[in-house]
Amino acid sequence: MKILHLDTNHPLLINQLNDLGFTNHEDYLSSKEIIESKISDYDGIILRSRFTIDKHFLDATSRLKFIGRVGAGLENIDCDYAEKKGITLIAAPEGNRNAVGEHTLGMLLSLLNKLNKADAEVRQGKWLREDNRGIELDGKTVGIIGYGNMGKAFAKKLRGFSVDVLCYDIKPNVGDINAEQVPLNIFCKQVDVVSLHTPQTPLTLNMINAEFINQFKKPFWFINTARGKSVVTKDLVSALKSGKILGAGLDVLEYEKASFENLFKRDLTSSAVEMPEPFQYLINAQNVILSPHVAGWTKESKEKLAQTIVDKIKTKFC
Repeated sequence: MKILHLDTNHPLLINQLNDLGFTNHEDYLSSKEIIESKISDYDGIILRSRFTIDKHFLDATSRLKFIGRVGAGLENIDCDYAEKKGITLIAAPEGNRNAVGEHTLGMLLSLLNKLNKADAEVRQGKWLREDNRGIELDGKTVGIIGYGNMGKAFAKKLRGFSVDVLCYDIKPNVGDINAEQVPLNIFCKQVDVVSLHTPQTPLTLNMINAEFINQFKKPFWFINTARGKSVVTKDLVSALKSGKILGAGLDVLEYEKASFENLFKRDLTSSAVEMPEPFQYLINAQNVILSPHVAGWTKESKEKLAQTIVDKIKTKFC
């Protein structure tokens, strides 16, 4: 079986697939059109998020047996059409769930203790102790929306803190020893922290909007290490301005390209960077922490993601 690799990954991915008898080809630079012109020669594709695998692309395949995405989600693939064509879809949420759990916890603790604000001030020669008095996580109720691999990993990280953990998920019976599953009305009534861990689907696009935010009884802290397009940024900013949302940790943004590899667009006639008005507010807000879609992007997760893909290919096709 021949596999085409469209993105660079940990070397073990190709090395182990070679050892299993697969023929591996790499093409990290060609356009989508060029890839389409030769994809009929391959039994498998492995990529991260370089481009969308849509119906037109899938129609160019004739012997494709699987698509492996070295990441958690499959939103850059037309999953329904691929499955109709008998193509196996392989993702690796097990590979970076621990990294996401740690990053989410780090963002939350940094927000509660104003670490980004305090750090910037000390570097400017300001020593404002009272202004940087923090808030303890102890005794709070943490709410997790989406209780799959990522949500469960975050809940596990919270076990050392004296907190109540609630989860909300459209799937029934996903709660466990680390989080109690509750209906949305109970969730919105009790939580002090909301952490989003849902995949990108038609149901989750623009899910966190003004109507949703206003269902919460108490002002809350908001963390998003899932997908940026699940949040309507202008509504998030309005809630930050009003105090309905006390602070936000955002690893992902609505404005990201589908590849996740870039965010900023430049005006070709100048060196200016185009920034939407809500984003301009976020980058200047002292109660907002931003990171460039790296919650699951650790040295360890790079290896674990690759190993997960190898293991699943081996189980299915060897």
